Amino acid sequence: MKALILQGPGILEGIEVPAPAAPPPGQALVRVLQVGVCGSDLHAYRGSQTFFTYPRVVGHELAVQVLALGEAVAPSPVQVGDVCTVEPYFHCGECIACRRGRPNCCVRLEVLGVHRDGGLQEIIAVPLGKLHPSTTLTVDELTLVEPLAIGAHAVRRAALEKGEWALVIGAGPIGQAVATFARLAGARVIIAEISERRLAFCRENLSVEACVDATSDLLGPLRELTGGDFPTAVFDATGNARSMMRAFEYVAHSGRLILVGHNPHEITFSDPLLHAREMTVLGSRNALPEDFRQVMAVLERKAFDAALWVSEKAPLEEVPGRFPAWLDAEHGPIKPIIVMPT
Repeated sequence: MKALILQGPGILEGIEVPAPAAPPPGQALVRVLQVGVCGSDLHAYRGSQTFFTYPRVVGHELAVQVLALGEAVAPSPVQVGDVCTVEPYFHCGECIACRRGRPNCCVRLEVLGVHRDGGLQEIIAVPLGKLHPSTTLTVDELTLVEPLAIGAHAVRRAALEKGEWALVIGAGPIGQAVATFARLAGARVIIAEISERRLAFCRENLSVEACVDATSDLLGPLRELTGGDFPTAVFDATGNARSMMRAFEYVAHSGRLILVGHNPHEITFSDPLLHAREMTVLGSRNALPEDFRQVMAVLERKAFDAALWVSEKAPLEEVPGRFPAWLDAEHGPIKPIIVMPT
């Protein structure tokens, strides 16, 4: 069967791999229908992705159809023929994080397309409990559930209060997902972004309070927008170390900073600033099953138009030639989707 493998930075090759055998107990064989291209995939292509090893079949934003079921130790959540999104985080179930109900940051976490081969191959095996079926969502919507769940999880971590000011730094797909779920939680949302094209998209489509050019100083605009208070919740979704360090300056006294993006380098901050404001700093990693369920419920009630993010589709065989252009944040598509062979 066909697959794409990232042999090393900038080296994406089409290969043939054996189709998996019958699914083991507790797993399903699924045909991959579509794969969303994530910022982490682009970082892996550049050679700057945290937690990543080569060679690797990438792809973790998936819409799939169930082909066969292995023996289930409990009633299966899916049946043959079901169309599903995939929760691509495989946890051990035994470590401190898993025992505390936080499998998204399992000590031995493995993520499809990062730690083990992912969805850019025609058929894969997936644990039954990691499949979330839907009879109403489109294949495009199912492809988008995982990145939207990243945003929903970050907002859940922040425990936003209705009416508070929330700043989202970075308007890539994850930042836009954060902004969307922050707005649905009742926050007044400001987006800061260096790309004028992405700012224009947010102004037109996301119904936020303000979009601010992040190429200039943000302190003045933030002070003016919030009546001098500054945002009580600041989300950094850039994965850029300099941006993450500057984000500490934008948090109101008593507020919190949520680092959604991650970076392979160290970040530093002013201890007097942190203590003077009694600031809470939170990391947000991946998502939980309840985040997937929340996103699917929101999509089912059409609270926003997820199709807006699907800006380019490419068949699998064209992806190596198109991938370099997708690195261009200013001119490339906001969310490319790869269509797998049928």
